[in-house]
Amino acid sequence: MNWVIFDLDGTLIESEQVWRDVRHEFVVKHGGRWTDEAQKKMIGMRTEEWASYIHDDLGVTLAANEIAKEVVDLVKQRLAESMPIIPGAGEALERLTSRFSLGLATSAALPVAQMVLTKTGWEKFFAVVVSADQVTRGKPAPDVYLRTLELLDADASRTAAVEDSASGIRSAHAAELAVIAIPNREFPPDQDALSLAARALNNISQLNIDTVEDALNQRR
Repeated sequence: MNWVIFDLDGTLIESEQVWRDVRHEFVVKHGGRWTDEAQKKMIGMRTEEWASYIHDDLGVTLAANEIAKEVVDLVKQRLAESMPIIPGAGEALERLTSRFSLGLATSAALPVAQMVLTKTGWEKFFAVVVSADQVTRGKPAPDVYLRTLELLDADASRTAAVEDSASGIRSAHAAELAVIAIPNREFPPDQDALSLAARALNNISQLNIDTVEDALNQRR
């Protein structure tokens, strides 16, 4: 058996912009100092990490746990109102689930990921869902991928990861997976990270059984 592990934000749904807008509005509302690079820095962070960053670096004086709860609730509300599914994402999941066992390894808080999967109906595709909040370190550390591999009982040498960001690509590569990169258009990975991918696609509509097999074969 072979396996494929997906990222969520920026890979299946266009949600990095939602996280950015919610955080930006939250920081400004609470007297903090938003910066142009803030969202890019927070991509891949665990909830505890980005909440501390908003407190320590962006100057919001609320306790980190309060920041986390309010921002997560606002993101869930925004996504529930309008789910920004990336065109072709559902079809890609349908194609791959016919051949591979699928997992989800996301930096999003687990309640956000679960809400997305329920609203889209995608929970049927994933044998395992792991949030970085359930491991010690967020992306680009490999922890969330290693835990997903463990729960899938998967062999890293026969597993591909689908990622859009620099931190995600580095995380999956560090876990020794064959990475298929679909670069995020608004927050594109740097060339050093992109060079770690076995395959790079223009969009998720290009993701099919052959591209996964090709990425895996490059590792053998």
